[in-house]
Amino acid sequence: MTAYAIAHVRSVELGPGILEYLARIDATLEPFGGRFLVHAPKERRAVEGEWDGDAIVIEFPGMAEATAWWDSPAYREILPLRTQHMAADIVLVPGVPAGYRAAEALDGLR
Repeated sequence: MTAYAIAHVRSVELGPGILEYLARIDATLEPFGGRFLVHAPKERRAVEGEWDGDAIVIEFPGMAEATAWWDSPAYREILPLRTQHMAADIVLVPGVPAGYRAAEALDGLR
């Protein structure tokens, strides 16, 4: 089942560090089947509440791959380039199976 790395980016300090991070991140994703689905789009529409910042969504084949990427030496090497120049909240979450319906969540709530 797919998994996702989701980031709500609150601020970015553009400069050499973040540019190097962007140049190197794709190579860290490839061994784990990761690919960007959303990457700080210029067009966005807040339909409820406020949305300050940007959104990033990276898809992985599963939670094992997402976690392995996050913990990988290659990603850990470039992580300071991001954390020193970006404020963000990041979560790794599993997706739902094909055909999932929201009503299925009721089973766990009863």
